[in-house]
Amino acid sequence: MHKLAQKAYWKQFSPTPEFVVLFIPGENFFSAALVKNPQLIEEGVNKGVILATPTTLITLLKTVSFAWRQENVSENAKAICELGRELYTRLNSMAKHIDKLGRDIERCTGTYNDVIGSFERRVLTSARRFKDLGISLPGDKDIVRIESAEKKARKLDIDNSE
Repeated sequence: MHKLAQKAYWKQFSPTPEFVVLFIPGENFFSAALVKNPQLIEEGVNKGVILATPTTLITLLKTVSFAWRQENVSENAKAICELGRELYTRLNSMAKHIDKLGRDIERCTGTYNDVIGSFERRVLTSARRFKDLGISLPGDKDIVRIESAEKKARKLDIDNSE
């Protein structure tokens, strides 16, 4: 145990292990050592050496495995949280763009309707006078009626909890 502690493995790695494991191949050897030195476990812990028999080694390995899985779950949870924040920020940005586009569509519709109104009041009235004066128009057809755009852009309902 003293020789293993002197190797100071925890100084050689980063991140560093907090202890090393000294494997004792049989429970009977460990029991005999404890009879000879009842402070053996505590001495090992103070030196960064954990004594392990086959039974305790399996338990130790299962515990380390569980801890690693929990650390992985914790890292994934942090990544999911960060991704959620990023997604929320992007959704908010996209919602602003969609809202602006809706207002622009309504503005364009208003401008389109203004043009139609002006065309009907100012241009078509003059063009219709040709027919009233008996002037033959090419193809003798009436000018196509242009419909106004009355639909409004649908609002994005981000507060709807459906």
